Amino acid sequence: MKVLVINAGSSSLKYQLIDMDNEAVIAKGLCERIGLEGSKLTHKVGGESYVTETAMTNHTEAFNAVKDALTTGEGKVVDDLSEITALGHRVVQGGSNFKDSCLVTDEVIEGIRELSPLAPLHNPAHIQGIEAAIDVFGKDVPQVVVFDTSFHSTMPPEAYIFGVPYEYYEKYSIRRYGFHGTSHRFVTGRCLELLGKSENPEGTRIINCHLGNGSSISAVKDGKVIDTSMGLTPLDGFIMGTRSGSLDPSVVTFIMEKEGLTPAQMDEILNKKSGLLGLSGISSDDRDVTTAAREGNERAILTHKILEYQIAKFIGSYYVALGGMDALVFTAGIGENQTIHRSRICRLLECFGVEIDEEINAEVHGREAEISTPDSKVKVYVIPTNEELVIARDTKAIVEAMAK
Repeated sequence: MKVLVINAGSSSLKYQLIDMDNEAVIAKGLCERIGLEGSKLTHKVGGESYVTETAMTNHTEAFNAVKDALTTGEGKVVDDLSEITALGHRVVQGGSNFKDSCLVTDEVIEGIRELSPLAPLHNPAHIQGIEAAIDVFGKDVPQVVVFDTSFHSTMPPEAYIFGVPYEYYEKYSIRRYGFHGTSHRFVTGRCLELLGKSENPEGTRIINCHLGNGSSISAVKDGKVIDTSMGLTPLDGFIMGTRSGSLDPSVVTFIMEKEGLTPAQMDEILNKKSGLLGLSGISSDDRDVTTAAREGNERAILTHKILEYQIAKFIGSYYVALGGMDALVFTAGIGENQTIHRSRICRLLECFGVEIDEEINAEVHGREAEISTPDSKVKVYVIPTNEELVIARDTKAIVEAMAK
């Protein structure tokens, strides 16, 4: 079975074609600047990249470009689209309605549309991707949606209800949802395998740190999420590339009043001008901030101290929520590659019995490894995430279940 995994944004479309017989990536690519001038498709097969500059005024045209890349030219990997069994789509916000991955139907599309106020930048784009895929592949090709929020749906009310009047939860569904669910789900599954507990996760306590340009931490007990750092939106938690993370709500109203800002302008500041970028004044890319910190830039050094301190505080609070910690997992771009952050965060956690082998840690970049010492009371792992594979696996399972 070949599954095409789709992650559609408002002006982009990422894809991976995966052979589910061996879970190998056949091809992957990115359509950029959809609906804008200078749109292009980058198609990768093996170690080769094929870049095509082509007009893509909407997502249907982007899917047609993907179809051409997969079936024609030097990057051809299939003779015909009929070789693709199914499509799997990432959807950011599933709300309280979608607790599991499901087959795309008209009702499901409408349900995703109704949740758009909770994810105005994401859900409408995902719908565009789904409808464009139907235009190109037809209604006979099954499509599956996998929600970022679904893995976090096991949180108890005391973890997801905010301290605002309860009527806003009832009227507008304002609550903690959590995101990066497919990533947290993948690394949780792999961590349970490493612990020898995949068949019976009862009694396990895992804290996952998905650290990238967007970041979140999840507390997982018995294989199920009991709390996570992102909230109603991906803005909550700790500082990220351009996001502020959690802060005193009065900071928001104070700045708005002093600067005469509209809600939209304040949202722009919190989501796109804060975090590493706003604090360091250098970049939203942690690699740039790391370079500046090594050169002695004081704001870059402070930015890293804030980041590591906030992450350690979340881990500490989740240690309490879980009643202990068996394993700590680092994943995503920063978690998998930035050795200095792993080292400093773990030093802050020494009070919990966390000890890492600094030599092993320094050598681990983008690969799976245990970096804790034999004497550590907590297993510490680096586990590269694979969200696309989670989506492909769910798609395969649902399509196979349909055939029975």
